[in-house]
Amino acid sequence: MGMAALGLADLQAAKPHFAPKAKRVIHFFLNGGPSHVDTFDPKPALKLYEGKQVPSHRITERKTGAAFPSPFKFQRYGQSGIEVSELFEKTAAHIDDIAVIRSMQAQVPNHEPSLMLMNCGDSIQARPSMGAWLTYGLGSANENLPGFIAMCPGGMPIKSAENWQSAFLPGAFQGTYVDSKHEAVDRLIENIRSPHADTSVQLRQLDLLRRINAAHRAERSDPRLEARIQSFELAFRMQIEAADAFDVSQEPDHIRRMYGEGVHARQTLIARRLLERGVRMVQLWHGAGQPWDNHDNIETNHRKLAAQIDQPIAALLHDLKQRGMLEDTLVIWGGEFGRTPTVELAGGKSKLGRDHNHYGFSVWMAGGGIKGGTIHGSTDEFGFAAQDNPTSVHDLHATILHLMGLNHEELTYRYAGRDFRLTDVYGEVIRPIVA
Repeated sequence: MGMAALGLADLQAAKPHFAPKAKRVIHFFLNGGPSHVDTFDPKPALKLYEGKQVPSHRITERKTGAAFPSPFKFQRYGQSGIEVSELFEKTAAHIDDIAVIRSMQAQVPNHEPSLMLMNCGDSIQARPSMGAWLTYGLGSANENLPGFIAMCPGGMPIKSAENWQSAFLPGAFQGTYVDSKHEAVDRLIENIRSPHADTSVQLRQLDLLRRINAAHRAERSDPRLEARIQSFELAFRMQIEAADAFDVSQEPDHIRRMYGEGVHARQTLIARRLLERGVRMVQLWHGAGQPWDNHDNIETNHRKLAAQIDQPIAALLHDLKQRGMLEDTLVIWGGEFGRTPTVELAGGKSKLGRDHNHYGFSVWMAGGGIKGGTIHGSTDEFGFAAQDNPTSVHDLHATILHLMGLNHEELTYRYAGRDFRLTDVYGEVIRPIVA
């Protein structure tokens, strides 16, 4: 599927390798690393070992001490009876639509490489993001909107736009960043309206620009030029379509109340509106910086953070289901790694927080093609490391592409003398969670 150059039509919807189970993706990215043992992976053994060394202790980035039992209560939900923490009790009401992967593994306990691994499939080299690969392979279902949108309120996360980069893929496939802390459409999307020209004048300007660009392009072959030309045209087409999609005031009062208050409720509702309009992938970041990076006082901090997104996530799952969209929308939840089941120490004293843990953590998926009410894999009895069915990020990416109708081994792009893919030379589809 390698392309030497792109025409302006190449962002239009393309045929998948086989019949897809999902048509679109929404990814809740809990920036900083949520604690799996406090959310979707209960570990009662931690209470038994409270104040003692954990036998399965691993080397961590910072010094950690004894077992640290979760301060949150877990209970069983749904017909599946999967245990979920009180932090996500609203989301847990939909557990029979969710597959929890409890045996995820990353490569190192650092944010930057783990962000790159989770988003781009490589912790070191600059590689295209998952959203870029999806739009490269499938195109966009709406020529007036980007195929891939990343929303992060308050600025960009660590590694900024590298998280949604196109890298060596043509620039047209890079994610479009939106700072969702703003409410006014003019602030959400800069320069969405021209203060100097009405629509008819802009159409004439665009037509002239198109003819000049065509003459310029005829003498050159450069994918970057194609991407720039396409950006001009997409920017104009977005003026009407995007303004409509981002205007949540058009939603009925009961829908807005269902999603709740605050920026995360608003951006989740916007995401549903974008998916309805054909955007292929929407990534919703939980804030700039690393809000979930709770090295201290995890009880207070995790409770506050979960309260911001539990209701919006539950509302989205319900809303998609009632609109008949959940069956072909893939919903993903997780961060770049998990956190230690042992307490972090500073100067030999407890900080009541947890350090980074890449040895084992949880991610869940729901919707398009997912066998809900299932658990895949496990960590050891304390939650330190993946034990049964260890699952790599490459496996996760292979599964996401599979659900979208793409064979991860065949979705390639030739660059620097070799064929690249999102999963490099790794990855197996996680068949037990595929319906």
